[in-house]
This record gives sequence, C-alpha cells and structure tokens, in this order.
Amino acid sequence: MSGAAKSEQLRLGFLETMEVEGRGHVGGLLVTNQHGRPLEFQCTTPVKPNRTQEILYGDTLRPWLLGELIGGTLLERVGIKPDLIVTSDPDILELRNHTGIPVAVTTAEGKQPKGETAPDASLVRIGTQRLRFHDAHQTDITAVSKQRHLISDQADLTEPLERVREALAETVKTVFAR
Repeated sequence: MSGAAKSEQLRLGFLETMEVEGRGHVGGLLVTNQHGRPLEFQCTTPVKPNRTQEILYGDTLRPWLLGELIGGTLLERVGIKPDLIVTSDPDILELRNHTGIPVAVTTAEGKQPKGETAPDASLVRIGTQRLRFHDAHQTDITAVSKQRHLISDQADLTEPLERVREALAETVKTVFAR
C-alpha cells in the first residue's frame, strides 16, 4: 500500500429516522471514518407534518419529510461533512436532490430496495452490502466506486445504521421520560 493510499480519508454518513408515536419522526446522522469510528452525531427533535401538509404532499410526504426536511437539517448541522450518506430507507434518497453528496440505500443481496425496480448495474458493492443510488444521480455510482477501495470488503454498512437507530431510541426514551 503506498503512502498516498494510507493518507486517503473517507467520511461516511449513516442517516436513519424513526417514528415516535404521536409526535412525528426523529432523525439521526452519524458521521464516521472509513473504519466505522464515530466522528460526529446529530439528531433532530420530532417533526410531525400537519394535516394540510399531509393532504398537499400526498405520496411525496415521506420523501419530503425524511429526505429533504429531516435529512437536510441534519446535513446542515454536522460540522464534519460526509463523502457518502448511507441509509436503509429509500425515501431518504430524496436528500440527494438537495445536496452534492451521494446518498445510497442498502439492499439485501439479490433484492431491490422497497419500491425500486432498478437493474443490477445501478447497485454497487461496498463492504458486504450492495448500495442503490438515486435514479437521477447515477454518476454517483462512478464517484463512489473510485473510493470503495478505502472500505474493507468485510465492512458491514448496516451496523452503523443500527447504532443510529439505537441512539435515536435512547434519546427518545430519555427526552420523553421527563
């Protein structure tokens, strides 16, 4: 491994949301180095759309709420910007339309993400996962492919997503237990 390769850094963002019963959705963004070590974490307070928004946004409500509103807020807040954002929710892919940072959703081997029908050519293997990118930003595949050598082939990109979900659950439990 050359000295230049050793100095290459890749910051990964892991973005998840969860619904808090009766209060709306909260989101969390964990930024790590390429080895999974935490660099920064931010989370939101619950965001609940009102009835008028539910009517007006219709089927686009979840992508707007989770991707644009919650995801955009979290990305704006973090001081350490990620080079790639990974999520498990296809609705969060909407965030990519509002940032220059590639956003990808994890998918099980041989399966397409919920509601997606993209061909396998749009999936990129990073670590042990296959990632699906936003249909309107397929050039992200090339950009991310050039950096995937910085992540171990054994890296589990779903594990940091679980850490975010657990941190959100703990935060919600602590805040609403008062």
